Amino acid sequence: MPGPEFCPRPRRIRRGAALTLVFASVLATAAATNGLPRDDENAPRPLSARAAAATVDREVVARAAAEAMADGKSGTKAAEEVVSRSGDRWGAVYDKAEYEEFEQSLDGEYTGVGLGARRDGDGHVEVARVQPGGPADKAGIRAGDRLGTIDGLPIDKRPVTEVVALLRGDDRTKVVLGLERDGRKWAETLLRATLATEAVTVRNLDDGAVMIKVASFTKGSGAQVRDAVRDAPAGAGVLLDLRGNAGGLVAEAVTAASAFLDGGLVATYDIRGEQRALYATPGGDTDRPVVALVDGGTMSAAELVTGALQDRGRAITVGSRTFGKGSVQMPSRLPDGSVAELTVGHYRTPAGHSVDGRGITPDLAASERAEERARTVLSGLGGTS
Repeated sequence: MPGPEFCPRPRRIRRGAALTLVFASVLATAAATNGLPRDDENAPRPLSARAAAATVDREVVARAAAEAMADGKSGTKAAEEVVSRSGDRWGAVYDKAEYEEFEQSLDGEYTGVGLGARRDGDGHVEVARVQPGGPADKAGIRAGDRLGTIDGLPIDKRPVTEVVALLRGDDRTKVVLGLERDGRKWAETLLRATLATEAVTVRNLDDGAVMIKVASFTKGSGAQVRDAVRDAPAGAGVLLDLRGNAGGLVAEAVTAASAFLDGGLVATYDIRGEQRALYATPGGDTDRPVVALVDGGTMSAAELVTGALQDRGRAITVGSRTFGKGSVQMPSRLPDGSVAELTVGHYRTPAGHSVDGRGITPDLAASERAEERARTVLSGLGGTS
């Protein structure tokens, strides 16, 4: 996934696929703002029992951990075994330190080298962006450099999410990157560091439109999107770039969607069979043209925003099919202080479409020169000068 390394460490690549739909944080935020989701009797029905079957009850996991601890064994490992056998694709067990790191990433920090990755038109992995002041930037690595190996491991055939995971690690640890630029190959040893994320960046385009790039939905990112829309020149179109956005906090995603909506449904979701709904805050900008850029790295909460804007007719979507993670995880503290994050349900777009395992098909498919095509569409909508 392009963007900063918000992915878990390599040994837990499957755990929550980086930033998950963290509904516990959603509910806490909603309670503080008097914005708890309302029930909707007309909302689409939850997924079938078969779809929900590949989950595991938190009490079962907690009991396994407690029994292991009573026998002098690792409660965390016992919990991991239960979750692994359950078939819960996105279920995860974090030890205390790992979960603190995960929460840190949601607070807008991460440990890595300060670069994002993407797959180029030839199928190779290249550097998508370099964070100013980060280890990669200080080493002279540039966007467009080809990334061939990480610590000696060839990465061309690995998913981009896994590539980014390999860039992660503990603060002040080393990672060796095999790079190529203009036919020249070299190895660069970088020292990982704790970096502040750039979840939202805003750029005024030369045609008068405004590009809002959302790398992840960490705390405060929704308000940043809202403020960027409000501050955009009158009549200027918005190019909302969600490519490589691995998701994050649903509350932030709903706030971001609200920037373009005047209330109304954002998504429905079920938690253990109970149907609920998420609604946009009234007062968003419903006039200026919007084009949303998406790709296979657009995941989770980013797909929630994409689905809401597409189904509500608020944005034209351009790019490639999104990742397809529409499941809901909730964290549960285990007896040894570790945390089990288990799938408890799934969400659907306003029109009732399931995202999990399917993704969202954009209105205009564009695998190459997607940004150029998106800007053309935005111009046709009257969003450029």
